[in-house]
Amino acid sequence: MQKFPMTASGLAALEEELRHLKANERPAIIRAIAEARAHGDLSENAEYHAARERQSFIEGRIAELEEITAAAEVIDPLSLSGDTVKFGATIHLVDEDTDIEVTYQIVGMHEADIKRSRLSITSPLAKALISKRVGDTVAVPAPGGDKSYEILKISYV
Repeated sequence: MQKFPMTASGLAALEEELRHLKANERPAIIRAIAEARAHGDLSENAEYHAARERQSFIEGRIAELEEITAAAEVIDPLSLSGDTVKFGATIHLVDEDTDIEVTYQIVGMHEADIKRSRLSITSPLAKALISKRVGDTVAVPAPGGDKSYEILKISYV
């Protein structure tokens, strides 16, 4: 079985989503299907078909989350240290073209969220950053051309 590196907070979020789907969404969709069935002919019942489609999505997501959480390998960034970038690191970078500073934490692919500055370990930028040190420059291919970043700070918080 393939293991997925993940932070404890990422695993907790996925477990909460799984709990919500099982405790709230699954019973609600069962009620919606029963109600739609009560309306009669199922072949032309749009509510019934929509509810069954929603049920299929929910059951698929539950199965996916169960597989991910069972294969999660929790890595605590607080237990890590060092002067090189590795999983769990929070990295402060400066875009060498625009001088804009950005901060990312490298996390597992199932918990990545660029809006929250959580960068997937499988992303091109994270791959380029792994094993680098403060002061190093990394070049990352981007749709608009290569982007260069200098590492300003590495922390494990």
